[in-house]
Amino acid sequence: MVKKYLDKIRPNFEEGGKLSAFRSVFDGMETFLLVPNATSRFGVSIHDAIDSKRIMSFVVIALIPALLFGMYNVGYQNAAAAGMLSETSFIEMFMYGFALMLPRIIVSYGVGLGIEFVAAQWKKEEIQEGYLVSGLIIPMICPINTPLWMMAIAVAFAVIIGKEIYGGTGMNIFNPALIARAFLFFAYPTSMSGDQVWVATEKFLGLGYDLASDAVTQATPLGVAAAASSISEVDFTGTITGLIPGSVGETSVIAIAIGAVILLWTRIASWRTMGSVFAGGILTALLFNAMGLEGNVAAQMPWYEHIAAGGFCFGAVFMATDPVTSARTENGKFIYGFLIGVVAVLVRVLNPGYPEGMMLAILLMNMFAPLIDYVFVQRNINKRLSRVKK
Repeated sequence: MVKKYLDKIRPNFEEGGKLSAFRSVFDGMETFLLVPNATSRFGVSIHDAIDSKRIMSFVVIALIPALLFGMYNVGYQNAAAAGMLSETSFIEMFMYGFALMLPRIIVSYGVGLGIEFVAAQWKKEEIQEGYLVSGLIIPMICPINTPLWMMAIAVAFAVIIGKEIYGGTGMNIFNPALIARAFLFFAYPTSMSGDQVWVATEKFLGLGYDLASDAVTQATPLGVAAAASSISEVDFTGTITGLIPGSVGETSVIAIAIGAVILLWTRIASWRTMGSVFAGGILTALLFNAMGLEGNVAAQMPWYEHIAAGGFCFGAVFMATDPVTSARTENGKFIYGFLIGVVAVLVRVLNPGYPEGMMLAILLMNMFAPLIDYVFVQRNINKRLSRVKK
């Protein structure tokens, strides 16, 4: 029925039609709603109908467990800060988080897709699909108290400067969601870090509790580690379940693990990249443990606490595996992921002013991904040339 309707209105958007100026909008909606008719077999080559929009849709599905839990955790942290956990039901906590997150998701998609539509019309190209994932990730990696206007500016910056200026989806060097996060962190640091940005402090649509914003201080586990004088002061028991302060989608290891299973089972994400990130982080943490640095709590943290805390798991699963900005050669993926894990832990341990290192680690390795691929491609070329000469 959808296909028949689209076939019926298609002439209006073709050249000479009264809506031909919006051809790219029509193409974008058609390819989003319908699987493209691109299944073919020619010799040993097989092309299936899983295009990039379908791939992005699977990533969005994989993000849903972390998003839903994050919504509940927003309400949980608000009720806990108000001392009203026993009087607040699961549904009330979830609906409070849902009500706060929905406007952020709408702003993220509205601004980002709006810019994508304008760019596609200007270039007379099909609307690109990359922002389907970035539009959901950006609200999930920001504190719940991030103002909507601030998020709108960050999204615009990420799409224009981080993607469109390079030529759009597939041409960008940096992960757009992390560009938005970095922009917010460096442009508005007091709204993106500290102990007062992680807990929602106002009632919304009759849900939640009003709290004195300047009186609510809830540090993340990594924030506690950065300020603590002893490892005994840090409690990481909540990092697995996720009932801790933090960015909306990054707190629950269990929810993120469900997303990881979906991405690996559907072969959307590379196990080489994902596994190498964890390997790099674990080995670096073990190295610092062996060094026994006195007075540095982050260096004393066991490897499993480094992995579970902060945005390490979320970054490894959903952002380091971005097929556009990560390494694409099979061996290059091992190096790329391993170095992300190493740099993330290095930043946490050696820079006490910035306890979370995953964002900077991925952005740094985004720059080196093309070089890593070039080295391995050139190595293969040289190997084949040497065989020919023999």
